Amino acid sequence: QVQLVESGGGLVQTGGSLRLSCAASRSIFSLNDMGWYRQAPGKQRELVARIFSSGSTMYADSVKGRFTISRDNAKNTVYLQMDSLKLVDTAVYYCGATSRSTGMPYWGQGTQVTVSS
Repeated sequence: QVQLVESGGGLVQTGGSLRLSCAASRSIFSLNDMGWYRQAPGKQRELVARIFSSGSTMYADSVKGRFTISRDNAKNTVYLQMDSLKLVDTAVYYCGATSRSTGMPYWGQGTQVTVSS
């Protein structure tokens, strides 16, 4: 079992920045990958960015060049630095992870990000 705790959401104006954090309850090396997903009202949850145990990363096209995913292995924490925020980035952001041994997915409780004009 892995618990994921997100923090760092809030209200920001367009063009602003926020940094989200996701702390895992055990070593992130026991996880195949960790990532950030978001769900806007009336829409399906979508991938924002992922970071794999190898350190490789992937991003949704809509956030490339604006968002950066990183990790701190010692703190078992993954971050999402969000710059040049747009109105369309408004959503609940969820941290997700996949167990390396079982493939089981885990989710955090979500954190609201609201971008205003």
